[in-house]
Amino acid sequence: MRWLFFCYHPQRGFCFPLIFMRYGFVIDQDRCIGCHACTVACKEENQVPVGVFRTWVKYVEKGKFPHTSRHFGVLRCNHCDSAPCIEICPTGTLYRRLDGIVDFDNHRCIGCKACMQACPYDALYIDPNTNTAAKCHYCAHRVEKNLEPACVIVCPTRAIIPGDLDDPSSQISRIVAQQKVAVRKPQKGTDPKLFYVGVEGDLLVPTRLQQARTYFWSDRRDDDISTETAGTADWGRWTRETYDVAHPMPWGWKIATYLWTKSASAGTILVSAGALALSPSSQVLRVFAPAIALAMLLATLALLVHDLKRPDRFYYLLTRPNLRSWLVLGSYILMAYGASLAAWLFYGAREAVVPVELRCITALLAAGSAGYSAFLFAQAKGRDLWQSPTFFWHLVVHAVIAGSATLIVVGAVAGEGRSLAFLLSEILGIFLLISLVMNIAELVMPHVTQDVSLAMHGIARGRFRVSYWGLAIGLGLLLPAVLVSLVWVGVISLAWLPLPAVLALTGVWQFDTIWVKAGQVVPLS
Repeated sequence: MRWLFFCYHPQRGFCFPLIFMRYGFVIDQDRCIGCHACTVACKEENQVPVGVFRTWVKYVEKGKFPHTSRHFGVLRCNHCDSAPCIEICPTGTLYRRLDGIVDFDNHRCIGCKACMQACPYDALYIDPNTNTAAKCHYCAHRVEKNLEPACVIVCPTRAIIPGDLDDPSSQISRIVAQQKVAVRKPQKGTDPKLFYVGVEGDLLVPTRLQQARTYFWSDRRDDDISTETAGTADWGRWTRETYDVAHPMPWGWKIATYLWTKSASAGTILVSAGALALSPSSQVLRVFAPAIALAMLLATLALLVHDLKRPDRFYYLLTRPNLRSWLVLGSYILMAYGASLAAWLFYGAREAVVPVELRCITALLAAGSAGYSAFLFAQAKGRDLWQSPTFFWHLVVHAVIAGSATLIVVGAVAGEGRSLAFLLSEILGIFLLISLVMNIAELVMPHVTQDVSLAMHGIARGRFRVSYWGLAIGLGLLLPAVLVSLVWVGVISLAWLPLPAVLALTGVWQFDTIWVKAGQVVPLS
């Protein structure tokens, strides 16, 4: 259905019609010969830099010699009606036009790479020349002049069919209505407008493919190979990917460290807010705790800004916010939390008692600071592992662990009394056990998708198994829990408490690092 509206133009002074359309693509893989003409035309038309692609052709080989066949898949942006990249983009860089094209304005982009995580189709990249996000935009500048996209006009077999899906007389509409078509990852609920005819199912489900160490004309870096997906099922034994483009992990150690510093900041206040009821005159809780929390919060903000490809545009989160993005909402929570911390530090340095109301407000903001990242990661719909409903509780538990561990170390340096140290050790020990139970439950409970199973396989038995079992679980949970329990029963003295505290902090950082990386090892295209 095509919708017709009338608008008043302030300069032209009259009403004119606006026609809502839904441009899409059909790619007939029975016609595609894998010539890469569409890729080259796209690069030339849009001046796409070397090393990144808006449209590309993937090669898959099936069978065992001499009974083999080669299949091609043309991959690009799906111009989804419910595009998750638009929802997560913090500054409105990505938007859906009236004609259904999902376009971008690189003058608003801050280079946060969140859209790359939200897209289930690997369609976005960071332009190395502008350090802003880019993707296929349907050659919108040509469409506005009633011209077809560049990839369409150069295709020698007319395998790419564009058009208005809402126009029943268009060729694309007839194909979608009359022929058997397929879309990529319909379970994501994005309503993609890129349809395939005659496509091999393996091309649309990348986890079915064996990833070779070499292509037929080039080598591959080990970082580009997902060992968790290679040969994971018998039916993929003789189906292998022989050509694709590189899709590196958008988020790395900076995001993992940001989660850790945020946990330490929020947890220090969560623990202090409760402990002050028992030790209202403690200088560690009144002064040192908010000072350390504020320092860790500033480190968190510094990491967030440093991870941006355009850090000079960070203020766009305030001046051009998309209030549906948890990157924006989280930034507001962090700023409110910082103001509350400053007030706590002011009262704590001048008064004997921090007001109960201020403690409660700061504790609520601390909990929000610790947990909002779970909602941000949930908006990254391309990464199934991050959709876990337990991630919020992981973050809260980690915050309490990091906070109590930080206060134990600070209390030991400041010479705080034994009663507070023992109380902090009890909190640390209890939450270490809770975290251990949550980790076990995460491993053994049923996984809702194959991508989650593959990511968890990578954590428990794949590339992350040594750091997970050895560092995150062994040194980060089990050993500090044992040491704290020995303090409880009096086998070792309270002077040993900083050791399990430091180990627990290391374990939290290690878990965050593994979680961020493991969510990105499963290929999207």
